[in-house]
Amino acid sequence: MTMFADIHATVLAALDEMRAEGRLPAGLDMRAVAVEPPRDAAHGDMATNAAMVLAKPAGMNPREIATVLSEKLAQDARIASAEVAGPGFLNLRLTAEAWRGVIATILAQGAGYGRSDMGHGRRINVEYVSANPTGPLHVGHTRGAVFGDALARLLDFTGHDVTREYYINDGGAQVDVLARSVYLRYLEAHGQEVAFADGTYPGDYLIAVGQALKDEVGDAYLGKDEAVWLTAIRDFATDRMLELIREDLAMLGVAMDVFYSEKSLYGTGRIEAALDDLRGKGLIYEGVLEPPKGKTPEDWEPREQTLFKSTDFGDDVDRPVMKSDGAWTYFAPDIAYHYDKISRGFDELIDIFGADHGGYVKRMKAAVAALSGSRVPLDIKLMQLVRLKRGDQELKMSKRAGTFVTLRDVVEMVGADVTRFVMLTRKNDAPLDFDVDKVREQSKDNPVFYVQYAHARVQSVLRKGAEIGIVPGGADDLAAISDPAELALVAKLAHWPRLVESAAEAHEPHRIAFYLYELASDFHALWNKGNGAPTLRFLQEDDPATSRGKFAMISAVAIVISNGLGILGVRPADKM
Repeated sequence: MTMFADIHATVLAALDEMRAEGRLPAGLDMRAVAVEPPRDAAHGDMATNAAMVLAKPAGMNPREIATVLSEKLAQDARIASAEVAGPGFLNLRLTAEAWRGVIATILAQGAGYGRSDMGHGRRINVEYVSANPTGPLHVGHTRGAVFGDALARLLDFTGHDVTREYYINDGGAQVDVLARSVYLRYLEAHGQEVAFADGTYPGDYLIAVGQALKDEVGDAYLGKDEAVWLTAIRDFATDRMLELIREDLAMLGVAMDVFYSEKSLYGTGRIEAALDDLRGKGLIYEGVLEPPKGKTPEDWEPREQTLFKSTDFGDDVDRPVMKSDGAWTYFAPDIAYHYDKISRGFDELIDIFGADHGGYVKRMKAAVAALSGSRVPLDIKLMQLVRLKRGDQELKMSKRAGTFVTLRDVVEMVGADVTRFVMLTRKNDAPLDFDVDKVREQSKDNPVFYVQYAHARVQSVLRKGAEIGIVPGGADDLAAISDPAELALVAKLAHWPRLVESAAEAHEPHRIAFYLYELASDFHALWNKGNGAPTLRFLQEDDPATSRGKFAMISAVAIVISNGLGILGVRPADKM
C-alpha cells in the first residue's frame, strides 16, 4: 500500500471504531471518504473530508465528528497532529518517521512503485496516429503518436489490458492520388520528365517508391491507361507507405499491436452489418436534413438520404450514412470500424484525433453508444497543433516531404527522448510550441534536460559513493533524513502512486511529465541548499551512516524519475 492509501485505511478504521462505540450511526456509506493533499500545503500533509461527507447522513454536526475522529487519529504513531479546520475538515501532519518509511517502500518496490491494479484487467483499445498512408508522418502526427503511446503505457502501468491500434485510412480517394503520384515517379525513374499537378504528392519520399516499382514491373505500365495500373500501383504504394510509417514510428519508440485496414470494410458486408444493427434498433431512416447553418434556402438542395439518429445520443443533427446516389459517406465505414472494436470485446475505446476532427466527436460517440447499448464508453482526445520553431523562425517545409516537417525530421534534429518528453509538456487540447533550439539548452527552462539531469546527478553521487564503499542504506540508516526540505522531497515521492492513478483515470499522460518536472525541481533545490549547508549534502565522506541514509533517499528519487520516464517512453540518463 502507499502512504495515502495507508492513512485512508486508518481513517476508515477509526470511523468503524466510532460506529462500534455508538458515536456514529450504523450503515453509513463510506465511499466518499477521501484522504488527499490539502489545497494549501501550509495546512498540513494530508486532509480528510470524512466529517463533511458523513455529517448529513449521520444527522450530526461535522465539527463534532471531526473532533472525535481527530482524537482517534492522533493515537496513530505516524500522525503528529490532527487538527479540525473550518466547518469540519481535518488536517493531518505526519511524523518524520512516517515519511522516512516511504523511502523504504520505494526501495523495496523499485520499478513496481506506483504500479496498481486499478484497471483490473479492463480491456481498452487505444487508436492513435491513424494517418492516411500517403506519405511520411508529420509533426502533428508525432504529437498524437507520443500521446497515444504514453497513454497506452500509463494504462498498462495501472493494470489495464491495452491494445494499441492504427486505423489505416486506405479506403478513400487519397490513395488513388497516391497511386497517380507514384506513377509519375515511376515515369521519372524511366527517364521521363514529369509535372506534379495540384493535388498530387510531390515529396522526395516517393522517388524511391517509383524506382522500386520500376524494379518490380519494368516497363509494363509505360504508356498504359490508368485503368490498367491504378489498382496495382495503389496496393503497391500503400504497402510501401506503411513500411515507411512503421519505420517512422519505430524511430520514436512506438509499436502498434494492430494495423486495421479501412479497405477491409468495403465489399465484405461489415458496413452493412453495422448499419443493420442500428436499423434493428430503429436508428436508421430515410430523410432530408435541414440546410447547414449559414446557408440560405437558395443555396441548399434538399435530398433524401439514409440517416443515423445520432440526435438520440446527444449529437446536434442526425448524420447521413449513405448518399442519395447510394455511395457510403465517410461516416459509414467509421461506424463499421467501431462496431468491429465493440465486437472484439473491448470494455472501453479511446480515439486520438487531430484538432480538425472536432466536429466528428459527437457523432462518433453517438454511434458507439448506439452500437454498444451505452455499455462501451468512447473517449476522444483531440490533438491541438504543434508549431515547430527554431528561435523566432517557424519551420514549415521539409525536403523529404515537400510541404511539411516530418516526424523523422524532428527526431533527427533533437532525438526521440527529447521529442517524446516535449510533446507531453502541454495538455493535448492546448497548442504546443516546439523550439528545437531551446530543447538543446541545459537549463531549468528545458524540462527534459532538467528531469534527465536530476536522474544523472543521483547516479553521479552514487558512483562517487561506491568508489569509497558507501552504498544506499536500509531502514536503520534513514534517521539522517530530518531536514524539512528533505522531508518535503520525500512527501513529493509519496504523491507518485496517487498521481499515476489520477492521470490514468483522466487519460492525461501529460500529468506525468508535469510531476517529473516538479520532482526534479525539488531535488535540484535540495542539491543547491547543500552548497550552503554542508549537512544537507548527500555524500559526507566522514559520516558513512548519514551518507547511506541520504543515498537511500536520492535512490528513491531516481527510481520514481525512472518509472515516470518509462511511462513517457523516455530513457533515464545516467550521465550528462
